[in-house]
Amino acid sequence: MYKEIVVNVREEESRVAVLEDRQLVEIYIERGQNQRLVGNIYKGRVENVLPGMQAAFVNIGLEKNAFLYVEDAVNTRGELQHGSERPNINDVLKQGQEINVQIIKEPIGSKGPRVTTNITLPGRYIVLMPTVDYIGISRRIESEEERERLKEMAAKLKPEGMGVIVRTVAEGMQEDEIKKDIQLLTKLWYKIQNKANNGPVPNLLHRDLELIQRVLRDVFSEDVDKLVIDSREEYQKVLELLDIIDPKLKTKVCYDHRQNIFEELGIETELQKALRRQVWLKCGAYLVIDQAEALTAIDVNTGKFVGSTDLEDTVLKTNLDAAVEIARQLRLRNIGGIVVVDFIDMAKEEHRRQVLQTLEEEIKKDKTKVNILGITQLGLVEMTRKKVRPSLSEVVQKPCPYCEGRGRVLSEESVGIRVKSEILQMAKLTGAEAILVEANPLVAARLIGSGGAGLRELEYQIGKHLYIRGCANHHIEQVTVKPLHNRKEIEDSPLPVKQGEILEVQVEEPHAVNSSDGIARLDGYILDIEGAGAMAGKTVSVEVKNVYRTYAKAKLL
Repeated sequence: MYKEIVVNVREEESRVAVLEDRQLVEIYIERGQNQRLVGNIYKGRVENVLPGMQAAFVNIGLEKNAFLYVEDAVNTRGELQHGSERPNINDVLKQGQEINVQIIKEPIGSKGPRVTTNITLPGRYIVLMPTVDYIGISRRIESEEERERLKEMAAKLKPEGMGVIVRTVAEGMQEDEIKKDIQLLTKLWYKIQNKANNGPVPNLLHRDLELIQRVLRDVFSEDVDKLVIDSREEYQKVLELLDIIDPKLKTKVCYDHRQNIFEELGIETELQKALRRQVWLKCGAYLVIDQAEALTAIDVNTGKFVGSTDLEDTVLKTNLDAAVEIARQLRLRNIGGIVVVDFIDMAKEEHRRQVLQTLEEEIKKDKTKVNILGITQLGLVEMTRKKVRPSLSEVVQKPCPYCEGRGRVLSEESVGIRVKSEILQMAKLTGAEAILVEANPLVAARLIGSGGAGLRELEYQIGKHLYIRGCANHHIEQVTVKPLHNRKEIEDSPLPVKQGEILEVQVEEPHAVNSSDGIARLDGYILDIEGAGAMAGKTVSVEVKNVYRTYAKAKLL
C-alpha cells in the first residue's frame, strides 16, 4: 500500500492529510486560535467533589473546569485492573487540593475537558508513564518473539517506579534508540515536576507539540512512502527535527511550492464530500451518515446499483463495498462514540460473516481504538470508537443559526399558516389602517395566492389593507409583521416590474387555475405568463402587459 502525507500550511491554519493508495483517509486541522489541548499537563485545584457522580471538577485555568473521574484519579494500571474494589472519590480527592493533571479529551460543546492524574509523555519509540510502574507493548506488534524482546528491553531501560508503553514504530529498533528516547522523556518529566513545585495554581506545566511536530512523532514512520509540505520554512523545520528523531526519514520529505496543493491533489474536493450526509460508493450504492452528539447512525442503500446476477449477490456486493467505505469515513470524519450501521438485510449467515470480517480488516488500519460488538438480532452492527478530539464537522462547521442543528427548516406552507395567525392577531391589537408583512419570496407568494386570491381573503378577514412584500435576503422562517400608519409610502413605492418591460425569468410552475399559463416570481411578486404552463423549469423572455398590486400579466417573446 502506497502511503503519503501532505502538509498544507496557511496563515491561519495548518492541515495534514494522510493518503493511502492516493485516497484520503485521515485529516488533521489545527488553527492558531483553537489549538489542540489533549496532551497538555496542568497544575490545578480541585473546585468541587461530586460523590453522586464519583468525579470532581478541577480548575486548570481554562474557560471551563476540567472533569476528573475517580478511575482517572487513581492508578488504573494497578489495583483497579486486579479486581480491587472501586475507591470512593471522597477518599481520593478533597476540595482545594492541588493536583497535576493531563487532558485526555478535548472540551466539546458545553462540556469541559476530561483529565487524568496518570500522566503520559509520548516519544518517538516509547510512551513514558512517570506515575505508574507498568510495561506495555503496542497491540499492532504481532510477533510474539519481538514483543518479548521489546518487553525485556523496556524492563531493563525504564526508570525505577515509572512505566513505559513501547510504540509500534519501535519494532526492530535497537537498544540505543529506545534508551535515548527514555532519557529525553525522563528529563522532560523532571522539568515538569520542577515547574509544578515552584509555580502558581492553576498553571500550564507542559504543552504538547504542534500539529506538524506531532505528525512527525506519531504518524511519519518507515511505512510512509512520502511526506510533501508546501511551506519552505516548515520544510526546513521538519528536516531539522528529523535530524534528532529519525535521520533516515529525511529522504522521504520533499518541498512542493504549488499555490494550493490540496486543491491540485483533489484533497479539497474529498474534504467537501466528507462534510456531506450522503456518500456515494463506486458501485452506485450510497451511505447516509447522521451524526448526533454521542451516537452516529450509518444507513446502507443500494441506490443506483442493480447488480448482475441475483438479489443476494447484489446485497452482498453493496454491503462489502459499504464496509470498506464506512471504515474510511470513521477515520476521515474522526467520528467517535457509539456507531450503529444498518447494512442491507442478508439472508445467508455466510454473507453476514463476510461483511463483518471485511469491516474488521479495514478497521485494523485505524490507529484510534475501535471495538466492534457484532451484529444484533435486527441486523445492525454496533461498534464504539474512542473520541479524544472533535470530529471533522465540529472543527470546520457550526450549528445552523436558523435550524439550531436540526438540519431542517419549516416549509413555506407551515410558515404561511403561522404568519396568517400573526396577521389576525396584529389586526386585533392595532388601530392602524394597514399591515405590512415582509417575508421570504416563497412565503410571500403563498400568502398572496394565485392572482392575489389569498391576499384578498386575508384583507376581508381583518378588515384592513394588507401589503405583502417578498424580501430575497429573508430566511425562509424570518417574517416581519407590523402595523402601517402611512399607506402612501408603500403605495408610492415602485413595483418590481413595469408595463412594457422585457424580462428573462424562470417559469416555476403551471398556474393553479389556468394550467396553460405559467408562473414566475420576483421577490414574491407573481408574473402570470400566458401559454407557459408546459415550460416549468425553463428560462424564458417575456414582455410585461399589465401590472397590478400583487401580480402582473406577461406574454412570451
